[in-house]
Amino acid sequence: MSLDFFPGLDDLQSAGAKQQQLHEQAAAVARRHFGRKVFVRAVIEISNFCRENCEYCGMRRDNRDLRRYRFKLDELADLIIHQRPSSITDINLQAGEDPIAVRDIAIPLIKIIREKTPLGVSVCLGTLNESLYAELQNAGASTYIIKFETGSPKLYARRQSPGTFEERVGHICHLQDKGWNVSSGFICGLPDETDADLLNNFTVASQLPLDGCSVSPYIAGEATPLAKNSNCSIDLALNCMASLRLMRPDWVIPAVSALNLAGGTCGYQRGLATGANLVTINMTPTNERGEYLLYKRNRFIMTEDRVLSAIEAEGLEPSTESLAEFYRNASVVNFK
Repeated sequence: MSLDFFPGLDDLQSAGAKQQQLHEQAAAVARRHFGRKVFVRAVIEISNFCRENCEYCGMRRDNRDLRRYRFKLDELADLIIHQRPSSITDINLQAGEDPIAVRDIAIPLIKIIREKTPLGVSVCLGTLNESLYAELQNAGASTYIIKFETGSPKLYARRQSPGTFEERVGHICHLQDKGWNVSSGFICGLPDETDADLLNNFTVASQLPLDGCSVSPYIAGEATPLAKNSNCSIDLALNCMASLRLMRPDWVIPAVSALNLAGGTCGYQRGLATGANLVTINMTPTNERGEYLLYKRNRFIMTEDRVLSAIEAEGLEPSTESLAEFYRNASVVNFK
């Protein structure tokens, strides 16, 4: 599709009045397209085993000091069926790249969720084979979240991201071709990222067959080879989010929890003020939550109260329509 907006470095590096104008424009575009509704989902991090070795992630396979876990199916089923927050309409099952957890936990759990609840189901489980993708979809998941991480193939390889950049893009296209709603995303402010790399994130995002996209500020993981690098600034992350919204008014764009690590407790709310329209409540049981080591063990956990307070503070309200319903209805309209 043709784009009415594509960011320049002046947009991504804006400050002061120019930045405020950029953010206000992005928020206004989101409200025109989605109204004042914000999708509310929950995430459960079902396993922290991972066969990949990404330099920016604490769950990388070379981190021998991390206590690994996989939750029991019955524990998660009870949590979702009987203890889920009343505000959520969707559940996201997330893990390190762990095919065992996919087979033994995710697939049977999705079947239970679809049978026992009205929740839409998304998954963020890494690059898998075609058979596992099909089994997840047949079980009832409809959205696959798979980040392209960076628009630079060279930087992708340098940071030991999964497989090759070309393979990752191939998986994204395969999923979309098989009828998934696909959400992707990139990390801004990665060590060694150039201005050209930063801009190329938007080129790649615009060319992929996506229904949504996220921006995550780089946070130096405490158990990674990049631990001594500086975090991405909250301003760069928010400018990227605003630019993404202006580039694609129709996309679902989440406010990510890492915004609070980059910008303090107000970071998440500021994400909503730049056009984000999806928030996520963390439902991972507390006994293992600290072991899901994306960035730091001392995480800023988005509870239902924190999420709903951020929504209210921006004059927004939770959507009663699930993401799954939204995508399904949108596909019917587009088909017509």
